[in-house]
Amino acid sequence: MDTSTVKIILQILHYLFFGYAFAAITSYIILSIISGKETIEYLKKNSFVNYKDILSSTMSPSITIIAPAYNESLNVVENVRSLLSNHYVNYNVIIINDGSSDNSLEKLIEAYDLEKIDFIINEKIKTQPLRTGVFKSKNPAFEKLMVVDKKNGGKADALNMGLNISKSKYVACIDVDCLLLEDALQKMIKPFLEVTNAKVIAAGGVIRIANSCIIRGGKLIDVNLPKKLLVQSQILEYLRAFLLGRMAWSRLNGLLVISGAFGIFDKETAIAVGGYDTQTVGEDMEIVVRMRRYMEEKNEKYRVSYIPDPLCWTEAPDNYKIFVSQRNRWTRGTIETLKKHRKIGFNRNYGSFGMLSYPYWFIFERLAPIIEAVGIVYFVILIILKEVRWEYALSFLLLAYIFSVLFSIIALYSEELTYHQYKKKGTGYKLVLLTALEPFVLHPFILYAAIKGNYDYYFNKKKKWGVMQRKGLTSV
Repeated sequence: MDTSTVKIILQILHYLFFGYAFAAITSYIILSIISGKETIEYLKKNSFVNYKDILSSTMSPSITIIAPAYNESLNVVENVRSLLSNHYVNYNVIIINDGSSDNSLEKLIEAYDLEKIDFIINEKIKTQPLRTGVFKSKNPAFEKLMVVDKKNGGKADALNMGLNISKSKYVACIDVDCLLLEDALQKMIKPFLEVTNAKVIAAGGVIRIANSCIIRGGKLIDVNLPKKLLVQSQILEYLRAFLLGRMAWSRLNGLLVISGAFGIFDKETAIAVGGYDTQTVGEDMEIVVRMRRYMEEKNEKYRVSYIPDPLCWTEAPDNYKIFVSQRNRWTRGTIETLKKHRKIGFNRNYGSFGMLSYPYWFIFERLAPIIEAVGIVYFVILIILKEVRWEYALSFLLLAYIFSVLFSIIALYSEELTYHQYKKKGTGYKLVLLTALEPFVLHPFILYAAIKGNYDYYFNKKKKWGVMQRKGLTSV
């Protein structure tokens, strides 16, 4: 290959990378504008909602909270208490102890005065069998609680067990280590109650990071900024993703994922599609895509809703090893879901779902880390060949950095104008300063985890879930 051909190839790559970066930045700006409008409309509309009516009405639809638990003895008693403290009249809680090898079940039996009961399960979805059985409390104060002890089958299998057992119209699937706020159900059920010509099949809310927050009696008492830069950086990442991303896709009815930490689903639809896929590590995304595909193929109008209320707080990884493992799994889950449902992509028969949502996720989520990695290799080659136009390259990197910082500041501004969770003096300034550090503290590890996730998916045949080691939320 002669020198002129190499230069032509490099020039083509140059324009491709520039075009991709321009398209990505433009899409982020458009989504943030749409998200801002949607959030403002949501706040105005809900200022007239009397949530006490939803709270006290016996006509409120039934909801079952399904919480899988595997070796969660550190937090399980406290977190179940938070689930039982919800201000909603018609709900119950099912804890699925998924073959834990620690003393989670013993702690639950002692704390909630549980006893084994006879219970017939209508197995609409195939799951791993029971281990010791089904438990209910002898204490009337915990009548809403049921604990199911089954053989280990993974999170998706545990959620399917909950779908089989639930007798409610809707199911709220939540990680048992999450802290659910008291008004979460009454706010999350609202999209399902609104009179529209489209059926709401799922709804999600904002997830916040609970590290260093003070918890008492299963309730969030005080919100603190975590001390570690890694956790602080994830706060910025979550704010960008939830406030400037998913709210916009909710407006466009293009959401492909609801966080596995907390989401509400129409149980009938969830069972009709076969429940959660036990063969993927990204079951939260996959079931939303499958439910949407099911509704599209039935030619029924539907919506997947999202609300900006910070209703659920969860513990985030506080060391890079666990963080990389988590993001590796997220990457593999995305690859699996998009590959499994590739029929949808760029398919007019699926409307905006196939022509907008899927292509966006494939191009700007699935391919983004690969394109960035190739871009780095491309830049190194340019340096070796002494073909770098440094004034252009440095200007491009500076503009990308400035955009990243400004985008994070906009997310912080949106948070301040809406829910203002970080109220302590000096916290806002720390978060603003963090926007300058976060691209160096977090992004390189996200990229590494994504590339490793791609490698593991294609070349490492052993499916690994990834371990999230809990240190426990601060309780006083």
